[in-house]
Amino acid sequence: MSLITIYTDGAAKGNPGNGGYGAVLLAGHHKKEIAEGFRLTTNNRMELLSVIKALELIKSKPSTVEVYSDSKYVVDAVEKKWVFNWEKKGFAKKKNVDLWKRFLSIYRQHHVTFHWVKGHAGNPMNERCDELAVKAAEQENLPADEGYELLQQKGDLFS
Repeated sequence: MSLITIYTDGAAKGNPGNGGYGAVLLAGHHKKEIAEGFRLTTNNRMELLSVIKALELIKSKPSTVEVYSDSKYVVDAVEKKWVFNWEKKGFAKKKNVDLWKRFLSIYRQHHVTFHWVKGHAGNPMNERCDELAVKAAEQENLPADEGYELLQQKGDLFS
């Protein structure tokens, strides 16, 4: 079982606003970059989605994965075990439930450790992820972040 290293970042132009995520996956001499943008979303959703999308790309299960993110929201939720308590309580009054449930499903298929990195501090991989996320957010004709827009239409951002 080889180590897979993932760097992630999310961005939103306005919060909410158009947003995007970027991730770089590294395994041995292999490198893959991914990015996607949405017309209306939040920074926290993009931070979390970047991790989800990267983990979903890993074909070998279980894999040992090290995730580097500048998102305290994501890193602390997992490393301080908040998300597991949220899950036990049915995610009562928590935002981004759709993404947290999706995260937990893929997270449990691997051995994942999270590391917080300071954003915009010269870490080359973090800077690259930021570039990917911002560029994705600036694309034309962005698709909907359906989880966010559906809840917004219902007036229930906590489901």
